[in-house]
Amino acid sequence: MIRDVVYVEDGATCAEALEMIDRHGVSVLPITDAERHIRGTVSLAQMGGFFVPHVNEPRQMRKVHTSLNRIVRSLQATVLNAVAADRLEELYVRIGAMDVGTFWKISERENLPASQSVIIVGDRRDVQVRAIEIGIRALIISGGLPVDDSVLKLAREHHVSVICSPHDTATTAWVVRTAATLDRVIDRQFSTISADTPLESVRKKFSPTSTHALLVADEQGVLQGILTKSDLLKSVGTRLVLVDHNEVTQAVNGAENAIITEIIDHHRLGALNTQQPILFINEPVGSTCTIVADLFRREGLTPSPNLAGIMMSGLISDTLLLNSPTTTPKDGIILEWLSRIAKVEPRTLADAIFSSGSVILASPPDRIVRSDFKIYDEEGVRFAVSQVEELGFGNFWDHAKPIAQALQELRNEEGLAFACLLVTDINTQNSLLLAKGDASFISRISYPHVANEEAFDLPGIVSRKKQLIPYLGSILREMAADGAVPGHSSAPFAKSHRG
Repeated sequence: MIRDVVYVEDGATCAEALEMIDRHGVSVLPITDAERHIRGTVSLAQMGGFFVPHVNEPRQMRKVHTSLNRIVRSLQATVLNAVAADRLEELYVRIGAMDVGTFWKISERENLPASQSVIIVGDRRDVQVRAIEIGIRALIISGGLPVDDSVLKLAREHHVSVICSPHDTATTAWVVRTAATLDRVIDRQFSTISADTPLESVRKKFSPTSTHALLVADEQGVLQGILTKSDLLKSVGTRLVLVDHNEVTQAVNGAENAIITEIIDHHRLGALNTQQPILFINEPVGSTCTIVADLFRREGLTPSPNLAGIMMSGLISDTLLLNSPTTTPKDGIILEWLSRIAKVEPRTLADAIFSSGSVILASPPDRIVRSDFKIYDEEGVRFAVSQVEELGFGNFWDHAKPIAQALQELRNEEGLAFACLLVTDINTQNSLLLAKGDASFISRISYPHVANEEAFDLPGIVSRKKQLIPYLGSILREMAADGAVPGHSSAPFAKSHRG
């Protein structure tokens, strides 16, 4: 999107909006308030419709909603006498270009109130005086011509504003019309998108007959940018480094449209195509934090104590303080090195992390089942496994039903053959597995049922990567051999795209 957006505030005039459109060559101009909250848009087409002459409605052609100060600003005029110049009002523009008697007969026939009339006239003193005497709203002297002191004195006595325009009469009349506020031109039927809306979704909003541009706003409706149809032709400049994963299905939304430049990971390799050769670091260690910290060491760099503590936290969490079966000697070496920099004992930090609070107690069910959530593709079957770590299983059993319902909803939303939640007890190094999916798949899980047919006791299982995923993969391979591939009632799953 274009972040440096050209816009005008809702108090601007049509002239100011036209100038912005012309100067910057834009087709759509956002209108905002002083805090940049979007109020609508204007376009050149809308402006054209507003200024097209309506010969059957001469009264409407004369009418302009504005203030005298806006007229002065648009004309770049000189104020000779001003009365309530900031007041917004309906004004009727007339040109005193004929004999004074004829001019007033026509004016009376059109029934235009004097108090709302703006008379544009050159150096015709008779029209100037008569206009002031009947109490018009303002007198605009065109051509930058001088005004007699006696005329100005009369204007002050009758509380009539007098403005001196540097333009000829025809130009002055046109510019006064453009001094109208944008109220009658603004298109208030507009839609906005979020800055993190995927481009693929935005493309669907555009069509040959749709608006040329979409406004980008935050949750408060504050203007953040603008996206036009031509912007979609730009190459995507976003560059991504995938950390702790190497599959696009596990990456941020829209990753398939970005340039992946590097991968740092410790998981198995998934299917991934890149546009060019990239740096790919993949090590069989217990935590990606181990790899990142080791990169510091290799380059002779020392992370700050805070950063070292953050990497310690990730390493401790991933390896359950070096107790996970995925732990390697390198994890222990790196943890000790980070501990010296952060000046924190690993056990002390581990106690703080694991006692900091229950994910299940602190989060709603839909957040719980998406905690540490990853999608996999095995044997052409898409499934997901989430994991939470708890001190005991009490909190899980207290909230098992809504969590199970949320897991089923997750499966439906993402279009998965099955979805699992691994709840790991940090103290006992055991886990429970909650599964929602195809009955033929559930029936093949060989671990003992607990409480109901979709919860299973997994003693000694703490690693999703090294223990659970290989086990689930073996079930799928067994089912594939038997010709019993699990599916979902709403969609096929072989090589499908994410939800």
